[in-house]
Amino acid sequence: MSVRNLQYLFAPSSVALIGASGREGSVGATVLHNLVQGGFKGPIWPVNPKYRELEGLPVFSGVRDLPQAPELAVICTPPSTVPDLIRELGERGTRAAIVISAGLGATNGDGRSLRQAMLDAAAPYLLRVLGPNCVGMLAPGIGLNASFATTGASPGRIAFVSQSGALVTAVLDWARARGIGFSRFISLGDGSDVDFGDVLDYLASDGDTSAILMYMEDVKHARKFMSAARAAARSKPTLILKAGRVAEGAAAAASHTGALAGADDVYDAAIRRAGMLRVMSTEDLFAAVETLARARPLAGNRLSIMTNGGGPGVMATDALVAAGGQLAPLSEGTRAKLDLVLPPTWSHANPVDIIGDAPAARYRNTLQALLEEPQSDAILFIHAPTAIVGSASIARELVDTVKGASRNVLSCWMGGDSVAEARKLFAQAGIPTFDTPEDAINGFMQIARYRRNQELLMQVPSSYGVSGKERRIQARAVVQAALAAGRSMLRPEEVNAVLSAYGVPTVPSAFAATPEAAAEASAGLGFPVVVKIASPDVSHKSDVGGVALDLDTPEAVRAACERMRARLAALKPDARLEGFFLQPMVRRPRAHELIVGAATDPVFGPVVLFGQGGVAVEVMADRTIGLPPLNMVLAQDMVAHTRVARLLAGYRDCPAADMKAIQHTLVQVSQLVAELPEVAELDINPLLADADGVLALDARIRVAAPANADRLAIRPYPEELEETLEWGGERITLRPIRPEDGPAHVRFFESLNEEDVRYRMFVRMRELSPQQLARFTQIDYDREMALIATRPGPDGEPETLGVVRAVSDPDNVRAEFAVTVRSDLKGMGLGRVLMEHIIAYCRARGTAEIVGDALPQNTRVLRLVKSLGFETEQVPEEDIVHLRLPLRM
Repeated sequence: MSVRNLQYLFAPSSVALIGASGREGSVGATVLHNLVQGGFKGPIWPVNPKYRELEGLPVFSGVRDLPQAPELAVICTPPSTVPDLIRELGERGTRAAIVISAGLGATNGDGRSLRQAMLDAAAPYLLRVLGPNCVGMLAPGIGLNASFATTGASPGRIAFVSQSGALVTAVLDWARARGIGFSRFISLGDGSDVDFGDVLDYLASDGDTSAILMYMEDVKHARKFMSAARAAARSKPTLILKAGRVAEGAAAAASHTGALAGADDVYDAAIRRAGMLRVMSTEDLFAAVETLARARPLAGNRLSIMTNGGGPGVMATDALVAAGGQLAPLSEGTRAKLDLVLPPTWSHANPVDIIGDAPAARYRNTLQALLEEPQSDAILFIHAPTAIVGSASIARELVDTVKGASRNVLSCWMGGDSVAEARKLFAQAGIPTFDTPEDAINGFMQIARYRRNQELLMQVPSSYGVSGKERRIQARAVVQAALAAGRSMLRPEEVNAVLSAYGVPTVPSAFAATPEAAAEASAGLGFPVVVKIASPDVSHKSDVGGVALDLDTPEAVRAACERMRARLAALKPDARLEGFFLQPMVRRPRAHELIVGAATDPVFGPVVLFGQGGVAVEVMADRTIGLPPLNMVLAQDMVAHTRVARLLAGYRDCPAADMKAIQHTLVQVSQLVAELPEVAELDINPLLADADGVLALDARIRVAAPANADRLAIRPYPEELEETLEWGGERITLRPIRPEDGPAHVRFFESLNEEDVRYRMFVRMRELSPQQLARFTQIDYDREMALIATRPGPDGEPETLGVVRAVSDPDNVRAEFAVTVRSDLKGMGLGRVLMEHIIAYCRARGTAEIVGDALPQNTRVLRLVKSLGFETEQVPEEDIVHLRLPLRM
């Protein structure tokens, strides 16, 4: 259940308040007062058998006595009464309720919690419940204040969603003092039915909302949340203030990765991957939405700073570098332009100090030169007031240049009354305006991070990789054999087999059960060798002296093994000793020690970790998290989020590490955990990385029976839908579209004649914009499917012959379809093949119906869909034919 009946919750035409009261200070009295004073135009029906009239309104004894079914019911009665009230409302015809009452965690007579009894009562009627234990909801645009907040809200374009009731009332008060308005203000409470995913789905298509702000403490349904968040973030800025920055469950982990993959890091990764922006304070939340609303597209994080004083420029530079931004270099051409308009004493570098006596024209000429700098992505203008030129005069001189700029210009007017008019002029012109250099840098970095997250949003990696299916089958056999033997930890040789199957380089190894067997096996590896203890009860071998290096004779190997066995018996007498693991001694003196791993988060499922490795990995705390599946772009972003990335780039006489090999390892580990659901934890530490590539020196894998089938928070490329079939006397491939199909999709679009483009897009177009191309090729497989027919082209690369897509609503009730075949291949039956496959796909998913629109002139498609059983209805006034195919009987 998702957006079903939410229109009655967020835009009702009538409201009943059950538990209305005249007792001053009670919830029932406060909600009723807010409903009446909010200006709601529809009927308000208080319900309470104790009263005849409240707030000048007649009061009804019960739900059955209401004049008609209210579209929205607000309940603030004792928790034990809520399930029966919900059932009664459902029977009456109400389809949405706000349950303000708390205490529904208690059990009723049949052992169920009151919360579950409430949900069971609502289910037969698809009655949606906001809460329980919530403050309520405000829709200022229709004058609805169905809450017990102490203040109302002004109409606006921002939707605010909160899990915290206390924050709801505080933010309302804070926003009202600052003149910030809202389209919706929603308190989720316990989120037993309506949760973040549902609200995001509704707000994504809400025409009254231009930005979504959320205060979040936790998520219950990760895949639902991620699909909804990605859909919302595609359409409007979506910002999150996430509380609870504490790691969970680390004590029970069997690996470094399990200990390091804290819950907050996982949420941070999910927020980035969904294309949203995370902020750390309420003030940042509202400042960021204003900044993003005024921001232009950004190409990078290189900033030019223009200032009339050296000190503010230094302050801004310090804040920029600390936040991970870059000062834009000044090209020789820009320096030459600035030499012509600035006095000889200008800074000759970025920040560009134009000197405190600058007249207004110098500001304008400097800004114009910086706007033409090709190495700059944005400009920060900083002004401290002087007695020489009025700040307002400078603002009037610059405002038209800034408004006409093709890149972002942020302004910082330092001071109070003397810059108030200048600040107002810039704000009225829609120019991001800040009070301090640090605030301005924070605003710029918010734009930069948001741009980067939006790029990650467009990444939809495939679940396939370089490893062949046979090797993957071998890896799965290793894992299943260990589980069948009752083991949760793979042996070292099994770990190597699994990693090798997924293209991760490992060190040749041998296993020996006794010191004597180890001595004998060492000769076959070549000296010197490394010996490591093999015990399922030892997480970190070095903790018990379980690693010996540089052993150059069989005798040295045997002696080392005997010492290990003695130390283990002394330090951990209950630990089992299975034997010894031998490897050739690896000497890569310039290699960096990294950690790559995977763990299972209780909410978001498998996650991949990357960072600086070694024995001090917990102390260094230099790591980042990513959600699988990954591709090279996402892997590159993960590496860039760590401090060790600077070392990997090379320094002094140390060459840069092979970054593609590192990224490829992350992608392969991501693929491994996506395809082997039994892998609960994986730890490669250290992964050696240098200019010659990577090498997994030590690794651990813990396996367990998977808890559920939909483990991944983001559905990967559905490889199982690939199919090869006969068409027109040749073999073609039918498969889901992938992001890397972008260039072929452009060629496919260019192959369509003008008429076919109009039939598909309903308008005349010459080319696809980058945004349209991304929308067509980078899809959320959990809600949308696009099947393409391909064959090898003359150059050997796949060429797209046709495409059919179906986009489902969040409830999977209705899927909207479209089908297009290359213009020179029409009339050959390919459209029917594509349609039959998308119909079968939607039917298998349980979709209720497939719908679409066609122009009346598109006779080929109309004949095709009629032959497939579609119902058609022409709408003359719209010059459109509606198409519908019921799939559920």
